[in-house]
Amino acid sequence: MPEISLRIEKVRSNMPRLESFAILIGYNTNIYYTTGRYFRGYVYIPGEGEPLWFVIKPQIFEREHNIHFIRKPEEIPGILCELNYLKPNLIALEENELSYSEIIRLRNIFKDSEIADGSGIMKRTRMTKTEWEISEMKEDGMHQTKVYGKVKDCYRPGMSDLELQIEIERKLRLEGSLGVSRVAGNFMEINMGSVISGDNADNPAPYEFTMGGAGVDPSLPVGSDNSVILEGKTVMIDMNGAFNGYQTDMTRVWAIGQVDSLAQKAHDCSIRILRHLEKFSLPGIHVKSMYEEALKIVDEEGLREYFMGHRSQVGFIGHGVGIELNELPVVMAKSRDILQENMTLALEPKFVIPKVGAVGVENTYVVTAEGLENITSFPEEIQYF
Repeated sequence: MPEISLRIEKVRSNMPRLESFAILIGYNTNIYYTTGRYFRGYVYIPGEGEPLWFVIKPQIFEREHNIHFIRKPEEIPGILCELNYLKPNLIALEENELSYSEIIRLRNIFKDSEIADGSGIMKRTRMTKTEWEISEMKEDGMHQTKVYGKVKDCYRPGMSDLELQIEIERKLRLEGSLGVSRVAGNFMEINMGSVISGDNADNPAPYEFTMGGAGVDPSLPVGSDNSVILEGKTVMIDMNGAFNGYQTDMTRVWAIGQVDSLAQKAHDCSIRILRHLEKFSLPGIHVKSMYEEALKIVDEEGLREYFMGHRSQVGFIGHGVGIELNELPVVMAKSRDILQENMTLALEPKFVIPKVGAVGVENTYVVTAEGLENITSFPEEIQYF
């Protein structure tokens, strides 16, 4: 498959230029990225030569010359030897993604090779997208936008934010959503997204999301808390797409009756930030400068107190998005990344206004030579039920 071959070469372009180097992939997201499917097992990518799949489960694939069925990873070195693959002097393992016990096990299997961390290799590789990946994300954006157009029809007077979220989830599933949002990191968990009404927006969560919310149970303290949607309060809807293995990220705001002038000002400021960054964000700029430009506008408007939270504020305004909801680069002051063409970013300059709720817009963009292309095009002004 040409697309998979292209991705493998992207992985190799981020590998050290050594005579005998390989990376062994066992993380779900990276297995999908390098094979176009998911299985339990490993993908072995040498610096030269054909990648190999070591499949533990399910052992139902059509037998191809690069697919080898195993019961345990200890079988891998023997198969490599039988196939006359060079023993790697240096092998990379996904030390930030796999469990400690699995890393120790793999280190023992390859004890004659030097071990490196391969997590960064895969994150850098996935940071820019192929044309096919971008087309998949554009399809996601199209479906997600279609569902957002049905949000008003989901609302009934007197319903809670949780009830509204359930109705939106139903629309997403009927539209074709897979119903799962893959997120990176052991400290990140979410369902199909968040619908946060009124004062719940000021409840901080333990996760690295821009908006928190108390959730409905201590086991998942994020998002809807079953608050009744009230007049004069905002409802921030941040429901994810995930229709084809990739994701787009989009946020819009609804309300019953008019919101106060401060909330409207902050929402308008969010749109102003996005319009500026769409032109400013050209390939070659430092990602951190995008964050700095946003702060300048926030300070001009005198809204720093409410920016990216109120009781608890986060230090970023966006992130990469793709197979996982939170990929590189992170748009923050400490970023060392340079913006590259074909990166896909979710930008979300948001505000929390006490006693009103959250406001602001989030769009998913593709970085092009002319700036940012919005692939989640839906009206950005506050919508009313």
